[in-house]
Amino acid sequence: MQETIIRQLASVQQASREIITLSDAGINSVLSDLAQKIPLHSEELLNANMKDLERMDPADPMFDRLMLNAARLQGIAGDIQNVALLPSPLDLVLEERELPNGLGLKKVTVPMGVIGIIYEARPNVTLDVFALCLKSGNATVLKGGSDALHSNIAIVKLIHSVLREHNINPDVLYLLPAEREAAAVMLNAVGYIDMIIPRGSQKLIDFVRNNAKVPVIETGAGIVHTYFDKSGSLEIGKKVIFNAKTRRPSVCNALDTLVMHCDRLNDLAALVEPLQEKQVVLFADEPAYSKLQGFYPEALLKRAEPEHFGTEFLSLKMSVKTVSSLEEALDHIARYSSRHSEAIITDDPSVKATFLKRVDAAVVYANTSTAFTDGAQFGLGAEIGISTQKLHARGPMALRELTTYKWIIEGDGQVRPM
Repeated sequence: MQETIIRQLASVQQASREIITLSDAGINSVLSDLAQKIPLHSEELLNANMKDLERMDPADPMFDRLMLNAARLQGIAGDIQNVALLPSPLDLVLEERELPNGLGLKKVTVPMGVIGIIYEARPNVTLDVFALCLKSGNATVLKGGSDALHSNIAIVKLIHSVLREHNINPDVLYLLPAEREAAAVMLNAVGYIDMIIPRGSQKLIDFVRNNAKVPVIETGAGIVHTYFDKSGSLEIGKKVIFNAKTRRPSVCNALDTLVMHCDRLNDLAALVEPLQEKQVVLFADEPAYSKLQGFYPEALLKRAEPEHFGTEFLSLKMSVKTVSSLEEALDHIARYSSRHSEAIITDDPSVKATFLKRVDAAVVYANTSTAFTDGAQFGLGAEIGISTQKLHARGPMALRELTTYKWIIEGDGQVRPM
């Protein structure tokens, strides 16, 4: 298997050099064509997806991530069309100046080259990643999970057919075999892959970080908090917490822990009352539990254990932590945060400013839902992941984050003194 994969990676690398010559108009034409064909091929895509869904327990938190339907395909197609409409991130002049010796310096954006993505049961990633990588001039190597095997094969087949119709080498997109051995080859493919981005659970991210020789950008798990300050608006809080927890509980920007100021515990029952509609299970610490007893359904109310804090639930579960001050809230978030998305609900400008400045996360919110941590919502067209690290990129990674730069120096015979 290793030799076969390496030969294919060499072809991908060659294809990455070819797509540099494509015009932005040509790339946009490919993406627009793909966006139009997704709904037209929805039947075969959904049939393939159903084969995958039949192998997964619907109670599994990954089930929702794996599932495609007509509406989701339409949304994906819309995102791809949005990417086509965005300005090219390539050949942008980041810096330009002339040195005293007359040399002209320019710093311009260029593709990374070959970008590898390793991900779990999220077939939408296959389309999003291809669109973003092609638009930014990169070839793509994908390692999807076995849970989405049939979905990914069908999607890549469609993409390859569109590429051929536009006379573009289909090797610009390579789907690795589903076997685990293929992941090991990918992580060690120095000289063939320029950067690897893992998308999935903390377990997957840790595995990639610990085993890769190729440079890695972490798109981390989302252990997400919302702090309800003593000055917070109850009406805003009810809406924001309900949306952040229940909109799509299986995604990384979903709320995991409500941090509650003790002065507002009398409002806690009203604050979480809307969550009953979605049968959200609450793991409450003792002060919060005592306030919720008799007001929140007994079957949905549990006493919090230490493991309920610092947990990415990916389901309709949420913990509640009581604090006595902003400082204690900041300490709790600093201890348990994955540095993905954090939020505060407050009407105090000073408290808000302190929270926004001191919380160390890729995205920090005030009086709004963490569900907005998304490349499309940020106007980026789509995203390749949410980076939780601080090198190169942070937050939603879209077109600009998939480029690097090079210096271009022009002269008329200058030589450096001996």
